[in-house]
Amino acid sequence: MGRTTGALRHAVRRRLDAAQGDSGVGSRAPGGADRGMTAIEFVFLTPVLFFMIFATVQFGMFYFAEHVAQAAARAGARKARDEAATNQDWQGDAHDAASSYISQLGPSLLLGPRIEAAKDPGDANMVRVRVRAGVPSVFPFPGVKFHVDETSQGPIECFVPDGGRVGQCE
Repeated sequence: MGRTTGALRHAVRRRLDAAQGDSGVGSRAPGGADRGMTAIEFVFLTPVLFFMIFATVQFGMFYFAEHVAQAAARAGARKARDEAATNQDWQGDAHDAASSYISQLGPSLLLGPRIEAAKDPGDANMVRVRVRAGVPSVFPFPGVKFHVDETSQGPIECFVPDGGRVGQCE
């Protein structure tokens, strides 16, 4: 009977220790000197964990914004290549095509997008569309700003008759 009571006391003591956070593994300092260490570790590690989460979200937003800007620049450049040989307002059409892509893919992801469509200064048969914009920041730090700057260019598409010169559009 004494043995059963001792085993029962031991089991109850282990359950009480487990409820108080002591797993029974390792040694405990006399007088409970390590009590509260979990709370202190939590206080120090929580900001690091939040920083890592916010940095991951910021990286994802920047990466997606970069792809949206590149897709918009490509759409604008496609429109510019198609219309630069025949349409006088090809720059406006290229701007509208790029703006349409931005409004479809990420209207609140690119802050203040600036779209420039122009002929390449080095080659009159090349057109270029450049999209520049800011990216929202999840970090509350002043002075931390993210920007994307993407460019797409290509040759003007035009009909060249047999015997015509390359680069001579009709």
